[in-house]
Amino acid sequence: MSQTDTDKVAEQSVVQSYRDYLKLDSILSAQNTLTTSHDEMLFIIQHQTTELWMKMVIHELSQVRKDMEASQLQHVFKTLSRVARIFDQLNGAWEVLRTMTPSDYTEFRSNLGTASGIQSYQYRMIEYMLGNRAVGNLKMHEENDVEFQTLSAELDRPSIYDLAIQILFVTLDGDDRKMPPPQLRQPRQPDLAVQKRWQVVYEDTEQYWELYELAEKLVDLEDYFRRWRFNHVTTVERVIGFKTGTGGSSGVPFLTKRLNVVLFPELWRVRGDL
Repeated sequence: MSQTDTDKVAEQSVVQSYRDYLKLDSILSAQNTLTTSHDEMLFIIQHQTTELWMKMVIHELSQVRKDMEASQLQHVFKTLSRVARIFDQLNGAWEVLRTMTPSDYTEFRSNLGTASGIQSYQYRMIEYMLGNRAVGNLKMHEENDVEFQTLSAELDRPSIYDLAIQILFVTLDGDDRKMPPPQLRQPRQPDLAVQKRWQVVYEDTEQYWELYELAEKLVDLEDYFRRWRFNHVTTVERVIGFKTGTGGSSGVPFLTKRLNVVLFPELWRVRGDL
């Protein structure tokens, strides 16, 4: 490449303005309401910004996985803290959506058709990455081959929690020969051997400080994640009561069942053993 060509490439890579750098023309023109309802704009922006934050969560969790595989736990701690704060940010967004009353929502709800948040590909990816492998939900993405194949590939990889368990066994046992196999295409089930090893960590935090910090970062993340789910349930109940949800779900009863899902069960159960 000549110097002239190099200069052209460099010139093209220079940002011309704040608006260009953030692609604001594309972002700010993506709120296309279907009705004249004032509150439909709020509904759209709430969900679009949530999807943007979830994109960030996937970006961060991908880095967590790389750092875990490279045993860079200090980097893992920082990134898991950031993910927890993102879910805290998402929790705050429900406060804004709760200002929409049932009457406000009724004005445009029928125009949503079969569209529903339960169809979110990014939300499903986050759950799969963290270890909640609800394989049945994969069917929702069969019509989009890219989404289906990407999620299916994720199900064949150890989750972030599986990697944490591997680090736990290698640190305490010297290897992972006694480690239970990764829980890939199945919902997370608690394992007593895993719980007992976390108990060793919590009973001697000075010796196993990095494992202890890893455990608490994971618990912190799930704490905020649970609050996000809970706020989702209460917001839906406040706006539509116990009506059938969009997309054919049962609405509040469906979301309430999700509150019982535990991402890192041994880390919660071990607290009763200390």
